[in-house]
Formats: sequence, structure tokens, C-alpha cells
Amino acid sequence: MTSPSVTLWVRAEPFTYGALQVAPHPRMSVHNVKKIVPYARTKGKQGFPRLSYSVWKHIACNKLQLSEDLAWMYFETFQLVLSHHPEESLQWDKKLAECSTQQERDQLKSQLSVDTLKFVLLLYIQQLHKISLRTSLVYTEEWPSRTRSPDLEGRTTPASSKALDEHSHITFVLNHLNEIMELLIEPDAYGASSRSDLTLTVESVEALGFLIAGSVDRNRSIKQLLEVALVQQVQPKSGYSKITGMFSFRMFQSWLRSGIGNSPFGISSCIATGRRLSWPMAAEEARPEGAAVTTTKRGKIATNAHCVPKDQLRGNKIIIMSQVCKQTIARTSGTLELSSVKIHRCHYSYLYLLSPLRSVSIEKCRHSTIILGPVETVVHLNSCEHVTVIGVCRRISISNSTLCTLHLLTPTRPLILGGNDSITLAPYHTHYSKLQEHMHQTGLTNAGNLWDQPFSVGPDHHEDHPVWELMPPKEFYTFNIPFEIQGETKSAPCELPTKYKKAVTLREKQIDSWQKMVKEAGLSKDERKQFQALVETRFQDWLADSGHKREVDALVLPQETKKK
Repeated sequence: MTSPSVTLWVRAEPFTYGALQVAPHPRMSVHNVKKIVPYARTKGKQGFPRLSYSVWKHIACNKLQLSEDLAWMYFETFQLVLSHHPEESLQWDKKLAECSTQQERDQLKSQLSVDTLKFVLLLYIQQLHKISLRTSLVYTEEWPSRTRSPDLEGRTTPASSKALDEHSHITFVLNHLNEIMELLIEPDAYGASSRSDLTLTVESVEALGFLIAGSVDRNRSIKQLLEVALVQQVQPKSGYSKITGMFSFRMFQSWLRSGIGNSPFGISSCIATGRRLSWPMAAEEARPEGAAVTTTKRGKIATNAHCVPKDQLRGNKIIIMSQVCKQTIARTSGTLELSSVKIHRCHYSYLYLLSPLRSVSIEKCRHSTIILGPVETVVHLNSCEHVTVIGVCRRISISNSTLCTLHLLTPTRPLILGGNDSITLAPYHTHYSKLQEHMHQTGLTNAGNLWDQPFSVGPDHHEDHPVWELMPPKEFYTFNIPFEIQGETKSAPCELPTKYKKAVTLREKQIDSWQKMVKEAGLSKDERKQFQALVETRFQDWLADSGHKREVDALVLPQETKKK
């Protein structure tokens, strides 16, 4: 019988937004994480094989001395990483929004449970962003830092970009594989006469599939780790015994070490073999015939959508947008739908990605505005400056960024991680015709919006000097998406908070008053023409002085665009 072509890789999503880009709480040490499974087993069905939120809250708050907010954040993070049916998410958000007291919310949360072993793995991989003093000493660095690794362009960058660096994920798993597997060992297994006799249960290997996936048919389909390990021809290598129904710890680890490589659906693979997307860039397309060609460098946009199995798009279909500079891109397409979007080094640009999305990572961008369709999981900003993000998302997090503005509709608290300064939060204030339809596709609703309740995570936060602020109402303006898309949404999905609504209403009254004054001025026809010319001149001057002229000019789109 022909031996199957086995490939194994580290799954991106648990590391991309499951491992928070901040050093873990000191009490979340490996030593303490190892104690969770044995303790959970003593709590009966409330602790194992599924861990109830009540038991986890007890462990987190009473044993690990974490705050209740932090305990819920980790529990919520695990739920994010798993793929839920959108209808389940909608029902949960609705129930939570209907709770009028904290007691009711706590009672509802207590009904939740997660897979104990997988949840412990999520807690363990928080060590990915642990700062290493030892490494700093070896490399004689002035300040403690994480391992350096190549970024999307092959440059050496600080490990703050590890969420986009699958090599770091692989290295972490291989360097800590023994410890990871030990978390999953049955307590009785330690009674073995020697280490070579240790075993893993089928349930333990199934849990390890939370971090590792594979294929046996040259990546035409994606299999769970357990499925791959139980393939008849693979069993001798994976160490599975039909007699005991268990895996040899030593053989299984050896099989993983020899098999894990780069993901065929990861970023490096997309860069190497992905399909280039020639999305129209409005500033280019709007150039009149015969006009001089500008020297603006065209950005790089690529996807792996053509090679991802159709039933495994979530978390595997990637679109990379890199080095888009001084351009406006507006897109809604099947390729974009439910993809994981990586926006990297985009400057002075306006990006309208108006499709339902799986996740969005925004790295090292400056002076740009990014308008997103509903995001099923997480939007994360890292190392950004003067970036405005407008979107509906399950969660948003931000790290190492400054002077960024976030207009949000989100059912979870925005996570303010380390290294930020001057972050402005504001309510969601726009819409496009298919917004409600796309929200339903991604399991998002307007039942509750926690945009103004950020949660600061990490050691460098001080309550008396927060790095964030709520946008002052006098600086708040609604945002119009200037593209026509067929759909039923006619207004923003959520009502503005009172103080912002008043500010908008006041501004509208001022405009009405101005128009009335002009109308009642009794200007002659020639005077009206002169006045109109003066207003247009002043407006053009304002556009040029404020930097909005390029934005407006770039909105002149071609009548027909080719969809890819």
C-alpha cells in the first residue's frame, strides 16, 4: 500500500490572536499552568473533560490571584479561537445584552464550559510573548526583548510582530513540545516504570490538534491531528497501539518533531506561491487618458484563496496587503470574504474592505484610514501610528501603537495591550448597504457595544495615566462610505450615544442655519455666482491644507472594475 504524503504544521489562529501580544501575568507561569488539569479533575464534571467558567474563575481568582476581568478575558479568548456557527454567537450576544445586572451576567457566564485540555494549551502558549532576560544577556542587548525574527519582507524586526511570524510559532512549539505534551498526560501515566513507557490518550492527541493540523493528500484537504495520527500507514510512526488504544509518548513526540514544517496555508507560503491580486487602485484608475504616469509605487497584494480547501476557508484563506502607499483601495468580493487579512506597512492610504472577514492584522502602518466589513474574530493593530480603524468586530486589540483612533461596534471590551500612547476610542459611525447581511454572516449584532469600556492588559498600565481616551464629542463626525453596493442597510446599525448624537445634531443645525442665511441674503444672480466661486475656492484651499484633496480625488473610481 502506498504511504500517504503526510504534512504537519502549527495552526496560525491560536497564536495569531489566542496568544496575546503582551507578557503574561507573572502568576500565569508554566509551573502554575501545569497544576490546572490535576485540580480540574478533582472538581468532577464541572472541571473535566470540560472546564466550567465557574471552576475556572475560582482557579484564576483564588489560586492564581488574577482579576475576574482577566479570567473572563482568557475564557473569552478561547471561545474566539474556536469556530462557532454564527447563529450561536448571535444568540449569546443577545442573551448577554438582555442581562440588566452583573449578577445576571455572572449567572449566564456560569453556564459556559470549554474543553479543559485545549484551554490549558491556550494558557500555556501565552508564554510566546514572555520577555527573556537570559536571551538578552546572551546577545548583550541593552534592554530585555524577545527573539528577533524575519518579517514579511525578510527584514529583522522585534518579536512584537510574532503574531505574523509562523517561524516563531513553529520554533516555540518545537522548543516546548515536551512540556506541552506533558500537560496532556493522564495522572496515572506517571506511574510508568520508565519515561519511555509514558502514553498519551486519544483525547490528549485530539486536544493537541488545537495547535497542530495536518494533511495526508498533498494538502488537498486539512485533517485534524488525531485523524492523521490514526491513518493505518502512519500508526507505526505515530506510536499508536491498537491493543491499548493509546500513543507512545516518546514515539509520538519524535513523529511530530520530524514532521512539523511551514504551513501550506501560512504567510510565508502565500508570499512564495500565492496569487497576485491586481485590485484597482482608485488614484491610478482615475488618471485621465494621456496624463503623466505618477511614480507612486504600487502595493503588493496576494492571496492563497485558490489553493485552500473550500470547506476549510476559515482561518486558512489569507490575503496580504503590503506597502500600499498613497493609494485608495475599495473592495468587496468573494476572494475577500471570510479571509484573514494581513495589512502590512501601508502608508498614507485609504482601504475600504467591505466584505465579511475572518480576522484582520494591521502591522506597521502609518497615516492611513482602514474601513472594515464585519470581522468574525479579532482586529489587531501593532506598531501603528496615526491610523484610523472603522469597523464592527468580535474583538479589537492594540499594541505598540500611538495616535490611533478606533471607531467601534464590538460586543467585547477593546484590549489595550503594552507599548501604546494616545489611543482614541469612539463609537461606530457609518454603514454600507450590505452591512447588516455581513454582520449576520459573521455572528455579530448590535445588541451591545462595549467600545467605551477598554480593558488594559499588561504591566505598563497606570490607572492615573491611561494611554487611551474617549473621543470628545466636539471632534466627532459621522463617516460616509462613498460607494454604492446593492443591499438593504440604510443607516448605522447602532444608535449613537446621546452626547455624540447631540454634537451631530448641533452641527446639522448650524449647516441649516447657514443655508437659510444665504437664501435670505437676497443676492443677485451674479452675486450668487461670485459667492459660490468664493466658497468653492475656500473649500479647495481647505482640502489642500488639510490633506484631504488626495483622498477626494482618489474616490473617482472607474465605472467597471474587474473582480478577482
